[in-house]
Amino acid sequence: MPSGKSIWRSLLLSRVLGSLLAIGIGLCAAGCAVVRSYDHELNGTLEQASLGSVDSAIRLLDASNPERTGLLYQLELGMLQRLGNRYGESQKAWSAASTGIQAAQAAGPFDLAKLMGAAGSYVVSDKLRVYQPHDYEQVLLLTYMALNYLAMGDFDRARVAIKQTHELEAEIAAARERQVAEVREQASRRGARSSFKELSGYPIETLDNPEVNSLRNSYQSALAHYLAGFIYEALGEPSLAAPGYRLANELQPEQPVLEEALAGLDERLAAPDDGMTDVLLVVGTGSAPALQSRQFNAPLIVNNRMVFVPVAFPVLTRSAPSPAVQLVVDGRNLALAPLTSIDLMARRSLHDDMPMIMLRATVRSTTSAALQYQAQSGRNDGGVALAAALIGFGIAALSSADDRTWRALPSELAIARTRLPRGEHKVLLQSLEGQQEVPISLSGRYAVVDFRLLRRQVFVCAPKATDAR
Repeated sequence: MPSGKSIWRSLLLSRVLGSLLAIGIGLCAAGCAVVRSYDHELNGTLEQASLGSVDSAIRLLDASNPERTGLLYQLELGMLQRLGNRYGESQKAWSAASTGIQAAQAAGPFDLAKLMGAAGSYVVSDKLRVYQPHDYEQVLLLTYMALNYLAMGDFDRARVAIKQTHELEAEIAAARERQVAEVREQASRRGARSSFKELSGYPIETLDNPEVNSLRNSYQSALAHYLAGFIYEALGEPSLAAPGYRLANELQPEQPVLEEALAGLDERLAAPDDGMTDVLLVVGTGSAPALQSRQFNAPLIVNNRMVFVPVAFPVLTRSAPSPAVQLVVDGRNLALAPLTSIDLMARRSLHDDMPMIMLRATVRSTTSAALQYQAQSGRNDGGVALAAALIGFGIAALSSADDRTWRALPSELAIARTRLPRGEHKVLLQSLEGQQEVPISLSGRYAVVDFRLLRRQVFVCAPKATDAR
């Protein structure tokens, strides 16, 4: 008859093997998702777009996402469709993305467990989590949906979309405040590092520099608030236009075009129609910075044994400098005012997210270290030791930081504002890549024209003939 000790050992062995088997199955299923390089996939897609082949870019995007679902896929797809002037299709994709974001927000209040992610992200990688859009991506989604409506000549629906950005900013601010307190408490309880500055070898300067630190947060965009002011003005709502212009001034101070928008608001609205169009020209250059996964060996003590576990963290690559652009309309140079740097917003976002990322990384590291210790200490239980060793090394091999981010966004956004006669005009964009001349057609008292410069390729999202008032 087996002894109580042997029964206990058998039960323990069964539980350990069962747990390891479950992790092993998860590792096998997750392997493809974890080793997948989002940066590599999108580089090819954006390359095709920069050659002017939007359809080829979409085919590449679809090939990397055979299910053709998922929030990030919808974000990328919507931007590519917008570049091809397929505004209805773009809005459909972005509406699906927006609905997904709203459903997640409506599921309940701030929940640390939800932000920590699914069990797989604890053990293997953050890539196993359902994609959580960065704060700035959520706000820019609504901003670009408003720009789509403006390209279709629908100021009323553009107003609805831009108004939602104000509400979203308030929700993000409240959630961020709760998150900071929760993460700080959890990190203290688990003994997790909370500052990326403590990571040996991490390129701190990419996230901690005067330009990044000068941002109020990672989600308020001067473009979104200036655009709000412009839309409200076009619809004859000065009491709402003024706060939009004012906040844009606060977010991007000492820009004459922003100061003039606020100072001349009442005069413009009181002026009679003189056959001119008040046109806002938006110029987006480059593409949003890529995230890359890099590993750092972290020593951990488990039962008085030193084990080294490779810990992966995301690092934002240095974007290629956006080309200096000159904007010439009908032979007249217009000064471009830099309004929003998505590159800087992305860096501020990662800066603010790192405590949560490091908390999840600590849980993964501890799990991997415990499995390696089991392999080292399993003298008699050879099966357990072998399984633990295999799973421990599997976790180490698949450990990868989440490199997903909305890459089809521009890197930098600038604006110019002028008054032009209604009708046809020639716009010349000059940069080190060369110069491109594009025609635009204006009608009505207000219009927004959006240009996107990808290398030598210029995409124009111009308004249809309609009057806002």
